[in-house]
Amino acid sequence: MGGNRSRAGLWVTVVILTLMLFGSFLTNLGLFATVVAGSSISAGVDYPMDQHPDYQELWSYGEYSEESLKVVRIGLEGIIMRGRQQRLLGYEPDMVESILSQIRCATSDEAVKAILLEIDSPGGAVTPSDEIYAALEQFKRDDEERMIMVFIRDLGASGAYYAAMAGDYIMAEPTAIVGSVGVIMQTLNMKGLGEKVGLSSVTIASGKNKDMLNPFEEVNPEHRQLLQELVDSLQDRFAGIVQQSRGLETRELLDGRVYNVVQAREHNLIDGIGYWQDALDKLKSLMDEENVYVIRYCEQPGFFDSLFGAKTPVVPDFNAIQSPRFLYMWKP
Repeated sequence: MGGNRSRAGLWVTVVILTLMLFGSFLTNLGLFATVVAGSSISAGVDYPMDQHPDYQELWSYGEYSEESLKVVRIGLEGIIMRGRQQRLLGYEPDMVESILSQIRCATSDEAVKAILLEIDSPGGAVTPSDEIYAALEQFKRDDEERMIMVFIRDLGASGAYYAAMAGDYIMAEPTAIVGSVGVIMQTLNMKGLGEKVGLSSVTIASGKNKDMLNPFEEVNPEHRQLLQELVDSLQDRFAGIVQQSRGLETRELLDGRVYNVVQAREHNLIDGIGYWQDALDKLKSLMDEENVYVIRYCEQPGFFDSLFGAKTPVVPDFNAIQSPRFLYMWKP
């Protein structure tokens, strides 16, 4: 019996020492990565990297020559939201900043004459959607000969459709869903649940409107009205941009509903129906070019990506309740 206890204690000790050794290894690895990153930053970078981002260019499609039309493929995929997602080692890049950085890179490259914006997104946060739209507009303002072709795969809704308004031509796949021009703000009210389980709110605020949407209090009608006015103002901007971009006479169709591509084309919310090759062919036709040289931007691999050759697992987000926010997003 005593021997079993001794062996169990030995194994516990071995496990603890192994975990400590692994933790020490990760700590040293992180410190080494910081040193390497710091030394690379100080090793001769003599330009503003955020203003003029530098990417590897991957040859994606077409033929390269001095006469070829240079086109950049930029993907807008997933929920449009700022913030880096934590991984076991390091973080995922901020998807919004990555898209904006690619657009800036294309803008600063005088050889780039077109962007092929590939969308598959339900939309997302209001401000990032507007930032992407504004960056795309700046791309065209820097060179009047430039053009943006928008290609919608599965979904181009709300904030993603907002960004698409910078496009000179919008083509969507036959099974795509588009539209959802609207603003939404949602939260949970747990007053009834709190009363059942004995939870109550204790709030110290500086004014009567500071505690809006307290989940443990009834929604104040005055607060609801204030928030509705904000939603309406954001919707007015969204609908106004769509109306101007698509040449719509009224905003009757811009009430948050989604459309299939046949309906969308009938209502002039898109220009064409087809696949990726059709979008590229249309772009060549609009720009009166026979040859295209299509590239994709590829970020320089980070230290941990290079070391392990694969991304580490995403750390789960255990925040069950998120703060309410205004969204240009389709949430069926």
